[in-house]
Amino acid sequence: MKNKQLSKKIIAGKYKGKKLLLPSKMTTRSSKSIVLESFFNTLQFDIIDANFVEVFSGSGSIGLEALSRGAKKVYFMEKDSNALKTLKQNIAQTDPSACEVFAGDSFLNIYKVVSKLKNSKEKAYFYIDPPFSIREGMEDIYEKTMQLIQELSVFHVQMIIIEHMSGLNIPQNIGIYQLKKAKKFGNTTLTYLVSKNME
Repeated sequence: MKNKQLSKKIIAGKYKGKKLLLPSKMTTRSSKSIVLESFFNTLQFDIIDANFVEVFSGSGSIGLEALSRGAKKVYFMEKDSNALKTLKQNIAQTDPSACEVFAGDSFLNIYKVVSKLKNSKEKAYFYIDPPFSIREGMEDIYEKTMQLIQELSVFHVQMIIIEHMSGLNIPQNIGIYQLKKAKKFGNTTLTYLVSKNME
């Protein structure tokens, strides 16, 4: 018997109710609805007409929710071929012209996205949701993520949001960025970082 394709719906905005397919749980981990709702309640007006970057996109549910709620442009990054296929199917249901997909290693592709922001002299919200480090082969994922954040130019970052294991201790300062707030949802925590010169 074929496995039933998992799905979730866009919560609000112009694509509210659209069904998004989810890739296999073996390859990606879907963000919980409670985490999504909290995040968008926090930034509901800020993301209107903003650029949004979803690093480690999976199905693209965060980025497409942002698009539905008024984000101007969404950049997606995904390495897994199964997740990539699902991501493209989901984008096709919304507005593909406002989306750009970067296939391959997010730690390399992030520089292509930053280059695009640099060319347009714009900033973006960076939502970083790496695979949990308990996954095989992912033991150093958070270390690499912290390094990535340190290298992001403040000129192109509006805010950085990390979705991570609650057991992970995010430092108060990561390079030029400082912890603004963190909110815990069981095993998952959302941490918000802003540049030190932003109040």
